[in-house]
Amino acid sequence: MPKNVWLLVIGTFINITGSSLIWPLNTIYMHDHLGQSLSVAGFVLMMNAGATVLGNLVGGYLFDKFGGYRSIMLGISITVFSLIGITIWHGWPHYVYFLIVMGFGSGIVIPAMFALVGAVWPEGGRKGFNAIYLAQNLGVAVGPALAGPIAEMSFDYLFISNLGLYILFLLLALITYRHMVPVIEKEKSETIVESHSSKANFYSLLILCSAFLLAWVAYSQWSTTLSTHIQGLGIGLKEYSLLWSINGLLIITLQPIISPHVQKYEKQIKAQLVVGMLIMMFSFSIILFAESFKMFAIAMMVLTLGEIFVWPAVPTIANMLAPKGKGGTYQVVVNSIGSIGRMIGPFVGGIIVDVYNMDALIIVLCGLFIIGIIPCLIYDRPLKRKNSQYTNHIPEN
Repeated sequence: MPKNVWLLVIGTFINITGSSLIWPLNTIYMHDHLGQSLSVAGFVLMMNAGATVLGNLVGGYLFDKFGGYRSIMLGISITVFSLIGITIWHGWPHYVYFLIVMGFGSGIVIPAMFALVGAVWPEGGRKGFNAIYLAQNLGVAVGPALAGPIAEMSFDYLFISNLGLYILFLLLALITYRHMVPVIEKEKSETIVESHSSKANFYSLLILCSAFLLAWVAYSQWSTTLSTHIQGLGIGLKEYSLLWSINGLLIITLQPIISPHVQKYEKQIKAQLVVGMLIMMFSFSIILFAESFKMFAIAMMVLTLGEIFVWPAVPTIANMLAPKGKGGTYQVVVNSIGSIGRMIGPFVGGIIVDVYNMDALIIVLCGLFIIGIIPCLIYDRPLKRKNSQYTNHIPEN
């Protein structure tokens, strides 16, 4: 990979490791240390997710208007400001205010990073997005593993550690991201300029993102309704946390093995999406019969295999669909849809469990994956109808 891509990968790892120090312990801190109810804590996290969606929208606009460097620096600066606030004032309600600001700042950074990796290495195709995805999951594996021991000593140390990581990210971006200039192949540029006036690309993206939304609604249950269900079966919090370590480490292990095969069949990206959705659906069907930690661990392993096919593919397709100058906008759509899925998923899942039971929720989630396969198969129909010559730029079976 080019040097610029490696720098973006390193920045992503630092960014996600920093955010992962706090997100697994937010509910515990607000409930056990600030004396708030679980419903209040859940509402605060929903506001944090809403701020992230807003940040996604702003980040995509800023990327297209001012470039990746300025938008990333703004997002990091806002996040550092919020972390300075949390480090000094982490009582109630100050914690809420700074957590919302943090969500907005990090929301600006994420789509800009995805858009920038596609811009500086267009010939890399899926490789650049796979690298960013791998860095994210490495951060998810490392962050929570560090957070527990640090928080046991003091939450103050946790906030200070998080601030230190984001200052490191700020310095990395300040020194190395300034001179990253997008590279656009001439032939591709000319073709995309011709399609700039067409709405077909954007319609195709929205169709694809409908499947992405359904997948995230289901996936988000692992950190909400399923966590309660797992502990209700007598499986401890430590074992539940271990499931996420399995997720991160398995991605790091499997990604280098699967990537060569995925790249070999890169033009068959529709098939990869469908296979990934089916595997993720199968993981939830395992939960119907899971009563022990071992069975939930198997379900998590299967889920992880499925997400390796799906999560990096969607921003890759978005980058291929994006007209010139709209890379940031298209990535923000993808990230916003994912954030919306994470925001509404716990609410929908909670209602189904309260009204019916966990088995009913699992059946509904499996149905969502089946429905989600349809957009994966037809997302490029608007583009084909508009002009068949543009289908060469969209991967198909």
